[in-house]
Amino acid sequence: QVQLVESGGGLVQPGGSLRLSCAASGSISIIYTMNWYRQAPGKQRELVASITNAGGTNYADSVKGRFTISRDNAKNTVVLQMNSLKPEDTAVYYCYADLFVNLQRGIYWGQGTQVTVSS
Repeated sequence: QVQLVESGGGLVQPGGSLRLSCAASGSISIIYTMNWYRQAPGKQRELVASITNAGGTNYADSVKGRFTISRDNAKNTVVLQMNSLKPEDTAVYYCYADLFVNLQRGIYWGQGTQVTVSS
């Protein structure tokens, strides 16, 4: 069974920084794309950042220049470094992984971690 476990959320003042981590565990053969999504109250879940197993990255326009996604393929982890946080970054952040386990490819989600940006 695959599990994605997130950590690092919390309360931070505007302009501050947070670092989110996500660790995938289980009999994983390979992880293709690892993404971070977020969902604010009353809004749809949106893609924040993605990274391929080759290291290619993509960001939502709203976070470009402020957020950085990185991963460690050996440890099956992905990190989202969030700087210059704004109140509109407040949301539940979810880790996502497209991976191969037990000869099957599938999509897995973490349980979510709350990020609140407020003074």
